[in-house]
Amino acid sequence: MPALIATPSGRRSATPIEATDATHLTATRKRLSAAQRSWLDETQFDAQPGSVRLIPDANGKLARVIVGVDAADPLAALAALPFMLPPGEYALASDGVTLHAQLAALGWALGAYQFTRYRTPKREPAALAVRADTLAALTPLIEATYLVRDLVNTPTEDMGPKQLADEVKQLGKTHKAKVREWVGEDLLEDNFPTIHAVGRASHRAPRLVELNWGKASDPKVVVVGKGVCFDTGGLDLKPSDGMRWMKKDMGGAAHAIALAGLVMDAKLPLRLTLLVPAVENAVGGNAMRPGEVVITRAGHSVEIDNTDAEGRLILCDALAYAAEQKPELIIDFATLTGAARVALGPDLPALFANNDALADAVLDCGRTVADPLWRLPLWRPYRKLLESYLADFANAGPSRHAGAITAALYMERFIPEGMPWLHLDTYAWNDGDRPGRPRGGEAMGLRALFALLCKRYG
Repeated sequence: MPALIATPSGRRSATPIEATDATHLTATRKRLSAAQRSWLDETQFDAQPGSVRLIPDANGKLARVIVGVDAADPLAALAALPFMLPPGEYALASDGVTLHAQLAALGWALGAYQFTRYRTPKREPAALAVRADTLAALTPLIEATYLVRDLVNTPTEDMGPKQLADEVKQLGKTHKAKVREWVGEDLLEDNFPTIHAVGRASHRAPRLVELNWGKASDPKVVVVGKGVCFDTGGLDLKPSDGMRWMKKDMGGAAHAIALAGLVMDAKLPLRLTLLVPAVENAVGGNAMRPGEVVITRAGHSVEIDNTDAEGRLILCDALAYAAEQKPELIIDFATLTGAARVALGPDLPALFANNDALADAVLDCGRTVADPLWRLPLWRPYRKLLESYLADFANAGPSRHAGAITAALYMERFIPEGMPWLHLDTYAWNDGDRPGRPRGGEAMGLRALFALLCKRYG
Protein backbone atom coordinates (compact mmCIF):
# COMPACT_ATOMS: atom_id res chain seq x y z
CA MET A 1 0.00 0.00 0.00
CA PRO A 2 2.45 2.70 -1.24
CA ALA A 3 0.12 5.60 -0.37
CA LEU A 4 0.28 4.66 3.34
CA ILE A 5 3.36 3.52 5.23
CA ALA A 6 3.84 2.44 8.81
CA THR A 7 5.76 4.89 10.97
CA PRO A 8 8.64 4.98 11.70
CA SER A 9 9.64 4.11 8.14
CA GLY A 10 13.39 3.97 8.66
CA ARG A 11 13.95 6.69 6.09
CA ARG A 12 14.11 10.48 6.40
CA SER A 13 11.77 12.23 8.79
CA ALA A 14 8.26 12.73 7.47
CA THR A 15 7.13 16.28 6.72
CA PRO A 16 4.37 17.30 9.14
CA ILE A 17 0.94 18.22 7.83
CA GLU A 18 -1.05 20.55 10.06
CA ALA A 19 -4.82 20.63 9.57
CA THR A 20 -6.43 23.95 10.34
CA ASP A 21 -9.57 25.99 9.83
CA ALA A 22 -10.70 29.56 10.35
CA THR A 23 -11.07 28.97 14.10
CA HIS A 24 -7.60 27.46 14.53
CA LEU A 25 -5.72 29.64 12.05
CA THR A 26 -4.47 32.12 14.66
CA ALA A 27 -2.93 29.29 16.70
CA THR A 28 -1.43 27.82 13.54
CA ARG A 29 0.24 31.12 12.71
CA LYS A 30 1.83 31.32 16.15
CA ARG A 31 3.75 28.12 15.43
CA LEU A 32 5.37 29.69 12.38
CA SER A 33 8.30 32.06 12.00
CA ALA A 34 7.78 35.67 10.95
CA ALA A 35 8.87 34.85 7.41
CA GLN A 36 6.48 31.91 7.24
CA ARG A 37 3.59 34.02 8.51
CA SER A 38 4.43 36.60 5.88
CA TRP A 39 4.29 33.83 3.26
CA LEU A 40 0.76 32.91 4.39
CA ASP A 41 -0.26 36.57 4.19
CA GLU A 42 1.26 37.08 0.75
CA THR A 43 -0.55 34.02 -0.60
CA GLN A 44 -3.84 35.01 1.13
CA PHE A 45 -4.26 31.72 2.95
CA ASP A 46 -7.66 31.70 4.69
CA ALA A 47 -7.85 28.03 5.82
CA GLN A 48 -10.86 27.22 3.66
CA PRO A 49 -11.36 23.47 3.18
CA GLY A 50 -9.07 22.24 0.44
CA SER A 51 -6.64 25.15 0.60
CA VAL A 52 -2.98 24.07 0.91
CA ARG A 53 0.26 25.90 1.58
CA LEU A 54 3.79 24.47 1.47
CA ILE A 55 5.83 26.17 4.22
CA PRO A 56 9.60 26.47 3.64
CA ASP A 57 12.26 26.66 6.32
CA ALA A 58 14.97 29.33 6.44
CA ASN A 59 16.96 27.42 3.79
CA GLY A 60 14.05 27.16 1.40
CA LYS A 61 13.39 23.46 2.01
CA LEU A 62 9.91 22.15 2.71
CA ALA A 63 9.34 22.26 6.46
CA ARG A 64 5.59 21.93 6.90
CA VAL A 65 2.32 21.62 5.03
CA ILE A 66 -0.75 23.50 6.18
CA VAL A 67 -4.12 22.39 4.86
CA GLY A 68 -7.55 23.85 5.42
CA VAL A 69 -10.08 21.23 6.46
CA ASP A 70 -13.67 20.70 7.52
CA ALA A 71 -13.37 18.55 10.64
CA ALA A 72 -16.90 17.26 10.03
CA ASP A 73 -15.66 15.58 6.82
CA PRO A 74 -12.40 13.85 7.79
CA LEU A 75 -12.54 11.49 4.81
CA ALA A 76 -12.01 14.43 2.45
CA ALA A 77 -9.58 16.37 4.65
CA LEU A 78 -6.34 14.97 3.17
CA ALA A 79 -7.73 13.24 0.10
CA ALA A 80 -6.40 15.74 -2.45
CA LEU A 81 -2.86 15.76 -1.09
CA PRO A 82 -1.27 12.59 -2.55
CA PHE A 83 -0.88 14.27 -5.94
CA MET A 84 -0.81 17.91 -4.78
CA LEU A 85 2.27 17.45 -2.61
CA PRO A 86 5.78 16.67 -3.86
CA PRO A 87 6.69 12.97 -3.69
CA GLY A 88 7.94 12.02 -0.25
CA GLU A 89 6.74 11.03 3.18
CA TYR A 90 4.34 13.03 5.30
CA ALA A 91 2.66 12.62 8.67
CA LEU A 92 -0.37 14.26 10.25
CA ALA A 93 0.82 16.63 12.99
CA SER A 94 -0.74 16.62 16.44
CA ASP A 95 -1.12 20.40 16.26
CA GLY A 96 -4.14 22.13 14.77
CA VAL A 97 -7.56 20.64 14.09
CA THR A 98 -8.00 17.14 15.48
CA LEU A 99 -9.10 14.82 12.71
CA HIS A 100 -10.37 11.26 12.89
CA ALA A 101 -6.95 9.79 12.09
CA GLN A 102 -8.20 6.57 10.51
CA LEU A 103 -10.77 8.24 8.25
CA ALA A 104 -8.27 10.94 7.25
CA ALA A 105 -5.71 8.26 6.33
CA LEU A 106 -8.35 6.31 4.42
CA GLY A 107 -9.23 9.45 2.47
CA TRP A 108 -5.55 9.94 1.63
CA ALA A 109 -5.29 6.39 0.28
CA LEU A 110 -8.51 6.70 -1.73
CA GLY A 111 -7.16 9.91 -3.24
CA ALA A 112 -3.95 8.10 -4.25
CA TYR A 113 -5.76 5.61 -6.52
CA GLN A 114 -4.78 5.42 -10.18
CA PHE A 115 -6.17 3.07 -12.83
CA THR A 116 -3.06 1.97 -14.68
CA ARG A 117 -4.10 -1.03 -16.75
CA TYR A 118 -3.82 0.84 -20.04
CA ARG A 119 -1.36 3.65 -19.31
CA THR A 120 1.68 4.42 -17.22
CA PRO A 121 0.95 6.46 -14.09
CA LYS A 122 2.07 10.08 -14.33
CA ARG A 123 3.83 9.87 -10.96
CA GLU A 124 3.83 8.06 -7.66
CA PRO A 125 1.62 9.55 -4.94
CA ALA A 126 3.06 11.10 -1.83
CA ALA A 127 3.04 8.71 1.14
CA LEU A 128 1.39 9.27 4.52
CA ALA A 129 3.01 7.70 7.58
CA VAL A 130 0.46 6.16 9.96
CA ARG A 131 0.49 3.87 12.97
CA ALA A 132 1.06 0.21 12.21
CA ASP A 133 -2.33 -0.78 13.63
CA THR A 134 -4.04 1.89 11.49
CA LEU A 135 -2.30 0.56 8.40
CA ALA A 136 -3.33 -3.00 9.24
CA ALA A 137 -6.97 -1.97 9.77
CA LEU A 138 -7.20 0.11 6.59
CA THR A 139 -5.32 -2.06 4.11
CA PRO A 140 -8.19 -4.54 3.45
CA LEU A 141 -10.69 -1.69 2.99
CA ILE A 142 -8.38 0.15 0.62
CA GLU A 143 -7.63 -2.96 -1.42
CA ALA A 144 -11.35 -3.79 -1.61
CA THR A 145 -12.17 -0.27 -2.81
CA TYR A 146 -9.38 -0.37 -5.37
CA LEU A 147 -10.71 -3.74 -6.58
CA VAL A 148 -14.21 -2.32 -7.13
CA ARG A 149 -12.75 0.66 -8.99
CA ASP A 150 -10.50 -1.53 -11.14
CA LEU A 151 -13.30 -3.94 -12.08
CA VAL A 152 -15.75 -1.16 -12.96
CA ASN A 153 -13.16 0.86 -14.89
CA THR A 154 -12.14 -2.09 -17.06
CA PRO A 155 -13.85 -2.04 -20.48
CA THR A 156 -16.19 -4.90 -21.29
CA GLU A 157 -13.85 -6.43 -23.87
CA ASP A 158 -11.56 -7.25 -20.93
CA MET A 159 -14.28 -7.66 -18.30
CA GLY A 160 -17.01 -9.79 -19.82
CA PRO A 161 -19.02 -12.52 -18.09
CA LYS A 162 -16.14 -15.01 -18.16
CA GLN A 163 -13.61 -12.54 -16.77
CA LEU A 164 -16.02 -11.51 -14.02
CA ALA A 165 -16.51 -15.17 -13.12
CA ASP A 166 -12.73 -15.59 -13.15
CA GLU A 167 -12.50 -12.90 -10.46
CA VAL A 168 -14.77 -15.01 -8.25
CA LYS A 169 -12.69 -18.11 -8.99
CA GLN A 170 -9.49 -16.31 -8.05
CA LEU A 171 -11.13 -15.12 -4.83
CA GLY A 172 -12.10 -18.70 -4.06
CA LYS A 173 -8.58 -19.89 -4.71
CA THR A 174 -7.13 -17.22 -2.42
CA HIS A 175 -9.43 -18.12 0.48
CA LYS A 176 -9.83 -21.85 -0.18
CA ALA A 177 -13.54 -21.46 -0.91
CA LYS A 178 -15.65 -23.71 -3.13
CA VAL A 179 -16.70 -22.22 -6.48
CA ARG A 180 -19.34 -23.53 -8.87
CA GLU A 181 -20.38 -22.12 -12.26
CA TRP A 182 -23.33 -22.56 -14.62
CA VAL A 183 -22.63 -21.47 -18.23
CA GLY A 184 -24.99 -21.08 -21.20
CA GLU A 185 -27.45 -23.96 -21.52
CA ASP A 186 -26.50 -25.16 -18.03
CA LEU A 187 -28.64 -22.29 -16.77
CA LEU A 188 -31.74 -23.74 -18.41
CA GLU A 189 -30.97 -27.27 -17.27
CA ASP A 190 -30.68 -26.15 -13.64
CA ASN A 191 -33.60 -23.69 -13.76
CA PHE A 192 -32.10 -20.19 -14.04
CA PRO A 193 -34.27 -19.12 -16.99
CA THR A 194 -34.24 -15.35 -16.58
CA ILE A 195 -30.43 -15.18 -16.37
CA HIS A 196 -30.31 -17.16 -19.61
CA ALA A 197 -33.00 -15.05 -21.29
CA VAL A 198 -31.15 -11.79 -20.65
CA GLY A 199 -27.74 -13.06 -21.77
CA ARG A 200 -28.55 -15.48 -24.58
CA ALA A 201 -28.10 -12.97 -27.45
CA SER A 202 -24.48 -12.22 -26.65
CA HIS A 203 -21.60 -14.08 -28.29
CA ARG A 204 -20.29 -14.52 -24.72
CA ALA A 205 -22.39 -17.02 -22.80
CA PRO A 206 -24.35 -15.92 -19.72
CA ARG A 207 -23.40 -17.56 -16.48
CA LEU A 208 -23.99 -17.76 -12.75
CA VAL A 209 -21.02 -18.23 -10.45
CA GLU A 210 -21.37 -19.30 -6.83
CA LEU A 211 -18.75 -19.17 -4.06
CA ASN A 212 -19.24 -20.91 -0.70
CA TRP A 213 -17.03 -20.39 2.36
CA GLY A 214 -17.23 -20.92 6.10
CA LYS A 215 -18.29 -23.48 8.66
CA ALA A 216 -21.64 -25.22 8.35
CA SER A 217 -22.42 -24.35 11.97
CA ASP A 218 -22.07 -20.56 11.45
CA PRO A 219 -24.91 -18.18 10.49
CA LYS A 220 -25.68 -18.14 6.78
CA VAL A 221 -25.35 -14.91 4.75
CA VAL A 222 -25.80 -14.64 0.98
CA VAL A 223 -24.37 -11.72 -1.01
CA VAL A 224 -25.63 -11.19 -4.57
CA GLY A 225 -24.22 -8.79 -7.18
CA LYS A 226 -25.68 -7.69 -10.50
CA GLY A 227 -23.14 -8.58 -13.18
CA VAL A 228 -24.39 -7.01 -16.40
CA CYS A 229 -21.02 -6.56 -18.06
CA PHE A 230 -22.50 -4.36 -20.77
CA ASP A 231 -26.05 -3.16 -21.22
CA THR A 232 -27.16 -2.11 -24.68
CA GLY A 233 -30.73 -2.10 -23.41
CA GLY A 234 -31.44 -5.11 -25.60
CA LEU A 235 -34.13 -4.64 -28.26
CA ASP A 236 -35.33 -1.63 -26.24
CA LEU A 237 -32.04 -0.10 -27.31
CA LYS A 238 -30.48 2.67 -25.25
CA PRO A 239 -29.52 5.92 -27.00
CA SER A 240 -25.79 6.51 -27.43
CA ASP A 241 -25.43 8.77 -24.36
CA GLY A 242 -27.25 6.22 -22.22
CA MET A 243 -25.05 3.38 -23.47
CA ARG A 244 -21.69 5.14 -23.24
CA TRP A 245 -20.78 4.08 -19.70
CA MET A 246 -22.64 0.79 -19.52
CA LYS A 247 -19.41 -1.11 -18.88
CA LYS A 248 -20.15 -0.07 -15.27
CA ASP A 249 -23.41 -2.04 -15.12
CA MET A 250 -21.52 -4.85 -13.40
CA GLY A 251 -20.74 -2.49 -10.49
CA GLY A 252 -23.05 -4.44 -8.19
CA ALA A 253 -21.06 -7.62 -8.84
CA ALA A 254 -17.82 -5.73 -8.18
CA HIS A 255 -19.18 -4.65 -4.78
CA ALA A 256 -20.38 -8.15 -3.94
CA ILE A 257 -17.00 -9.69 -4.84
CA ALA A 258 -15.16 -7.09 -2.78
CA LEU A 259 -17.46 -7.57 0.22
CA ALA A 260 -16.99 -11.34 0.07
CA GLY A 261 -13.24 -10.79 0.05
CA LEU A 262 -13.44 -8.55 3.10
CA VAL A 263 -15.53 -11.10 4.99
CA MET A 264 -13.13 -13.94 4.25
CA ASP A 265 -10.03 -11.86 4.91
CA ALA A 266 -11.45 -10.88 8.31
CA LYS A 267 -12.44 -14.51 8.94
CA LEU A 268 -15.85 -13.45 10.20
CA PRO A 269 -17.67 -16.38 11.79
CA LEU A 270 -20.38 -16.74 9.18
CA ARG A 271 -21.19 -19.11 6.35
CA LEU A 272 -20.91 -17.04 3.20
CA THR A 273 -22.39 -17.58 -0.23
CA LEU A 274 -21.53 -15.18 -3.05
CA LEU A 275 -23.72 -15.24 -6.17
CA VAL A 276 -22.82 -13.33 -9.34
CA PRO A 277 -25.10 -13.65 -12.37
CA ALA A 278 -22.90 -12.39 -15.23
CA VAL A 279 -24.31 -11.49 -18.65
CA GLU A 280 -24.17 -9.07 -21.55
CA ASN A 281 -27.54 -7.61 -22.50
CA ALA A 282 -26.96 -7.64 -26.24
CA VAL A 283 -28.91 -7.34 -29.49
CA GLY A 284 -29.15 -10.39 -31.72
CA GLY A 285 -31.50 -12.66 -33.59
CA ASN A 286 -32.31 -14.57 -30.42
CA ALA A 287 -32.53 -11.55 -28.12
CA MET A 288 -35.25 -11.40 -25.51
CA ARG A 289 -38.24 -9.52 -26.95
CA PRO A 290 -40.64 -7.05 -25.34
CA GLY A 291 -43.90 -8.87 -24.67
CA GLU A 292 -42.38 -12.28 -23.99
CA VAL A 293 -43.26 -14.16 -20.82
CA VAL A 294 -40.52 -15.89 -18.82
CA ILE A 295 -41.21 -18.37 -16.04
CA THR A 296 -38.65 -17.56 -13.35
CA ARG A 297 -36.84 -19.96 -11.04
CA ALA A 298 -39.35 -19.14 -8.31
CA GLY A 299 -42.24 -20.13 -10.61
CA HIS A 300 -43.56 -16.61 -11.18
CA SER A 301 -44.51 -15.73 -14.74
CA VAL A 302 -43.02 -12.37 -15.76
CA GLU A 303 -44.01 -10.34 -18.79
CA ILE A 304 -41.05 -8.56 -20.36
CA ASP A 305 -42.36 -5.02 -20.66
CA ASN A 306 -38.88 -3.54 -21.25
CA THR A 307 -35.71 -5.42 -22.16
CA ASP A 308 -33.70 -2.57 -20.60
CA ALA A 309 -35.03 -3.56 -17.16
CA GLU A 310 -32.75 -6.57 -17.29
CA GLY A 311 -30.88 -6.28 -14.00
CA ARG A 312 -33.88 -7.25 -11.91
CA LEU A 313 -34.38 -10.27 -14.17
CA ILE A 314 -30.95 -11.79 -13.61
CA LEU A 315 -31.17 -10.90 -9.92
CA CYS A 316 -34.56 -12.52 -9.38
CA ASP A 317 -33.26 -15.98 -10.24
CA ALA A 318 -30.19 -15.43 -8.05
CA LEU A 319 -32.33 -14.16 -5.17
CA ALA A 320 -34.68 -17.12 -5.47
CA TYR A 321 -31.71 -19.47 -5.33
CA ALA A 322 -30.34 -17.53 -2.37
CA ALA A 323 -33.64 -17.83 -0.51
CA GLU A 324 -33.68 -21.62 -1.07
CA GLN A 325 -30.58 -21.80 1.15
CA LYS A 326 -32.58 -20.30 4.05
CA PRO A 327 -29.99 -17.70 5.11
CA GLU A 328 -30.52 -15.34 8.00
CA LEU A 329 -29.60 -12.40 5.75
CA ILE A 330 -29.54 -11.67 2.01
CA ILE A 331 -27.67 -8.63 0.66
CA ASP A 332 -27.69 -7.55 -2.96
CA PHE A 333 -25.80 -4.79 -4.76
CA ALA A 334 -26.97 -3.50 -8.12
CA THR A 335 -26.49 -0.56 -10.45
CA LEU A 336 -30.20 -0.94 -10.98
CA THR A 337 -32.07 2.26 -11.82
CA GLY A 338 -31.53 5.76 -13.12
CA ALA A 339 -34.52 6.67 -10.96
CA ALA A 340 -32.40 6.23 -7.83
CA ARG A 341 -29.89 8.73 -9.22
CA VAL A 342 -32.65 11.19 -10.04
CA ALA A 343 -33.99 10.86 -6.50
CA LEU A 344 -30.69 10.87 -4.56
CA GLY A 345 -27.99 12.01 -6.98
CA PRO A 346 -24.75 10.17 -7.70
CA ASP A 347 -23.30 10.05 -4.17
CA LEU A 348 -26.05 8.35 -2.14
CA PRO A 349 -26.90 4.71 -2.78
CA ALA A 350 -30.56 3.94 -2.25
CA LEU A 351 -31.12 1.39 0.51
CA PHE A 352 -34.20 -0.83 0.58
CA ALA A 353 -34.88 -3.19 3.48
CA ASN A 354 -37.74 -5.39 4.63
CA ASN A 355 -36.68 -5.09 8.28
CA ASP A 356 -36.65 -1.71 10.06
CA ALA A 357 -34.11 -2.65 12.73
CA LEU A 358 -31.76 -3.99 10.09
CA ALA A 359 -32.14 -0.84 8.01
CA ASP A 360 -31.44 1.38 11.01
CA ALA A 361 -28.34 -0.65 11.82
CA VAL A 362 -26.81 -0.36 8.35
CA LEU A 363 -27.61 3.36 8.13
CA ASP A 364 -25.87 3.87 11.46
CA CYS A 365 -22.86 1.87 10.25
CA GLY A 366 -22.71 4.00 7.12
CA ARG A 367 -22.56 7.18 9.19
CA THR A 368 -19.85 5.73 11.42
CA VAL A 369 -17.53 4.77 8.56
CA ALA A 370 -18.33 7.82 6.35
CA ASP A 371 -20.07 5.69 3.73
CA PRO A 372 -23.59 7.13 3.73
CA LEU A 373 -26.75 5.45 2.45
CA TRP A 374 -30.31 6.73 2.20
CA ARG A 375 -33.33 4.53 2.77
CA LEU A 376 -36.23 4.51 0.33
CA PRO A 377 -39.51 2.74 1.09
CA LEU A 378 -40.80 -0.56 -0.17
CA TRP A 379 -44.17 1.10 -0.81
CA ARG A 380 -46.24 -1.94 -1.70
CA PRO A 381 -49.22 -0.06 -3.22
CA TYR A 382 -46.84 0.67 -6.11
CA ARG A 383 -46.88 -3.00 -7.05
CA LYS A 384 -49.84 -2.07 -9.24
CA LEU A 385 -47.36 -0.24 -11.50
CA LEU A 386 -45.96 -3.65 -12.49
CA GLU A 387 -49.29 -5.34 -13.24
CA SER A 388 -49.54 -7.53 -16.32
CA TYR A 389 -52.66 -8.59 -18.20
CA LEU A 390 -51.30 -12.05 -19.08
CA ALA A 391 -48.60 -12.90 -16.49
CA ASP A 392 -48.25 -12.75 -12.72
CA PHE A 393 -46.55 -9.36 -13.10
CA ALA A 394 -44.25 -7.44 -15.45
CA ASN A 395 -40.63 -6.46 -15.10
CA ALA A 396 -41.50 -2.79 -15.78
CA GLY A 397 -44.46 -0.66 -16.73
CA PRO A 398 -45.50 2.44 -18.66
CA SER A 399 -45.30 4.79 -15.67
CA ARG A 400 -42.09 6.72 -14.97
CA HIS A 401 -43.10 7.15 -11.34
CA ALA A 402 -41.07 5.61 -8.48
CA GLY A 403 -38.73 3.63 -10.70
CA ALA A 404 -36.26 2.69 -7.96
CA ILE A 405 -39.10 1.59 -5.68
CA THR A 406 -40.87 -0.51 -8.29
CA ALA A 407 -37.59 -2.23 -9.17
CA ALA A 408 -37.06 -3.08 -5.50
CA LEU A 409 -40.67 -4.26 -5.21
CA TYR A 410 -40.13 -6.56 -8.18
CA MET A 411 -37.16 -8.17 -6.46
CA GLU A 412 -38.91 -8.35 -3.08
CA ARG A 413 -41.38 -10.82 -4.60
CA PHE A 414 -38.53 -13.35 -4.65
CA ILE A 415 -37.69 -12.95 -0.96
CA PRO A 416 -39.78 -15.13 1.40
CA GLU A 417 -41.83 -13.31 4.00
CA GLY A 418 -39.78 -12.71 7.13
CA MET A 419 -36.37 -13.37 5.55
CA PRO A 420 -34.16 -10.29 6.21
CA TRP A 421 -33.04 -8.61 2.98
CA LEU A 422 -31.03 -5.53 2.09
CA HIS A 423 -30.93 -4.11 -1.44
CA LEU A 424 -28.51 -1.36 -2.48
CA ASP A 425 -29.23 0.51 -5.70
CA THR A 426 -25.78 2.07 -6.16
CA TYR A 427 -24.25 4.23 -8.89
CA ALA A 428 -20.72 2.76 -8.56
CA TRP A 429 -19.30 5.71 -10.46
CA ASN A 430 -17.86 9.21 -10.10
CA ASP A 431 -18.78 11.52 -12.96
CA GLY A 432 -15.82 13.82 -12.24
CA ASP A 433 -12.70 14.13 -10.11
CA ARG A 434 -13.06 15.14 -6.46
CA PRO A 435 -10.72 14.69 -3.49
CA GLY A 436 -10.61 10.98 -2.73
CA ARG A 437 -13.07 10.20 -5.50
CA PRO A 438 -11.34 10.09 -8.89
CA ARG A 439 -13.43 9.95 -12.02
CA GLY A 440 -14.60 6.45 -12.87
CA GLY A 441 -15.61 3.38 -10.89
CA GLU A 442 -16.37 3.82 -7.21
CA ALA A 443 -17.24 1.71 -4.17
CA MET A 444 -20.44 3.02 -2.59
CA GLY A 445 -21.98 1.23 0.37
CA LEU A 446 -19.18 -1.33 0.58
CA ARG A 447 -17.69 -0.11 3.86
CA ALA A 448 -21.15 0.36 5.38
CA LEU A 449 -22.20 -3.21 4.67
CA PHE A 450 -18.89 -4.63 5.84
CA ALA A 451 -19.23 -2.64 9.08
CA LEU A 452 -22.71 -4.10 9.53
CA LEU A 453 -21.45 -7.66 9.10
CA CYS A 454 -18.57 -6.99 11.51
CA LYS A 455 -21.02 -5.60 14.06
CA ARG A 456 -23.36 -8.58 13.75
CA TYR A 457 -20.80 -11.37 13.45
CA GLY A 458 -17.37 -10.00 14.34
